Parts: sequence; structure tokens; C-alpha cells
Amino acid sequence: MVAGQSVGGCLGIAPAAGPLTAPGRWRTNTRSGRRRYPLEVRSTDELDELRREVAELRASRQRLALAADDERRGFERALHDGLQQQLVGLAANLELAAASVNSDPAATAALLGALREDLRGAIEGSRDLAHRIYPPLLEAGGLVPALREAAARAGVEVAIEAATEVALSPEVAAAIFFTSTAAFDGSGPGGSFTIKVRRDEATVSFEIDVDHDLGDVWFPRSRDHVQALGGSLDIDRMRLVGSLPSSR
Repeated sequence: MVAGQSVGGCLGIAPAAGPLTAPGRWRTNTRSGRRRYPLEVRSTDELDELRREVAELRASRQRLALAADDERRGFERALHDGLQQQLVGLAANLELAAASVNSDPAATAALLGALREDLRGAIEGSRDLAHRIYPPLLEAGGLVPALREAAARAGVEVAIEAATEVALSPEVAAAIFFTSTAAFDGSGPGGSFTIKVRRDEATVSFEIDVDHDLGDVWFPRSRDHVQALGGSLDIDRMRLVGSLPSSR
């Protein structure tokens, strides 16, 4: 080796290059002076597409956060204006019944009968609220029974084509369920639906067909929900077609 010659020069290795300007060139960290691995230069179109996808992701995450806040406010209103008021009324009527049990047994009996009906209403209200948050049957019985129950609650008819032996993760089952119930809500009582669910090695696909035009106003949350799980949801007013990774 010639005196003053670096090892890199002796081996024919080019010295560190400056900032990356072409594919395969070394990129130098200006702070540490260390070289990094070669980076591939992307075209302007690719960078614009990447920026667009990042912006869409941020907007989707914001919509999901706003939707979650809105749902929490809805649950609070349901508890305060519905179930809580029912329980307050039950407590007041129980006090009246206790006060009149000796002085007016007949009035007490009538009041207890009314309390029984009020209590049934409160129980049904709590079940409806639990169903809105996460239906117990979805976890206990699976997607198909949960969809049939949801359709009955919404007053719509549903035909479901799904192999009963198809196993779905809780996340995938919930995404399909809540997309379907959004369609039920958008239809209103009297609608008729056909729901198909299929699974292959990598993907769970589903279709929701309805007998009339739903529009698309009901489904931004559903699309964000599905996309957050790495899937897609296409809407053409009378049909929703989605897919999700089966590994979720």
C-alpha cells in the first residue's frame, strides 16, 4: 500500500458520495458522516401517490376517531335519557308501593303490576344498548345467528349464504356484522337483503345485496372500519362488496 493511500482506495472502493441524486448512489448522513445503504429514487408520480395515500390514511383515522366520539355520546344519551330515567321511575314507584302496602293493598297490587311492565321495559332497553355496543350473540353464536337477530330487530328480511364451518376472527366477523347492520338501518323496516360470505386461504369476501336503492350516506364509517383492518369496501347503492384479510 502506498503511504497515505486509504484502504478503500487500494481496493478500488469509491469514496462516500454526497446526498443521493441517482439510483444506487451512496447517501451520506450529513451529521455523522456515515454512509447508508443505497436508496432508490422514486418518481414524482410515485411520491405524489404516496402523499395522497398518507393523507387518506390520516383522514380515515380522523373519521374513525370522530365516529367513536359520536357513538360514545349516543350511548351516554341512551343511558341518561332512557335506561336511567326508567330506573329512577322504578325507584319512585317502589317507594309509593311500600308506603301504600298496608293502607291500600289494592292500589299497591295495581302499582306492582305496572312496575313489572316497567321493569321488563328497562331490561329490554339494556339489551338493546348492549346489542348496539357489541351483540352478545356475535361472540357466543357466530356471525350468521347474530345477523339473523339483527335483521329481526331492524324489521328486515335477510337470506344468508355462508358456510357454517367457516371460522372468522372476531375482528372480521364484527366488520361484516356492523357493515350489514348499517345497511339494515339505512333500509328501514320492510327491506329485503341477501348476504354472502366466503373465505379462501388469504381473503374473506362478502356481498350485501338489497332490493332497493340505499344511497351511500350510511356507509363512510363502514368503509373506514373495513379499511382499518386492511380490507376494502365498494358501494354501488344497491350492493356492498367487501374483502378482508382472513388472517385478521
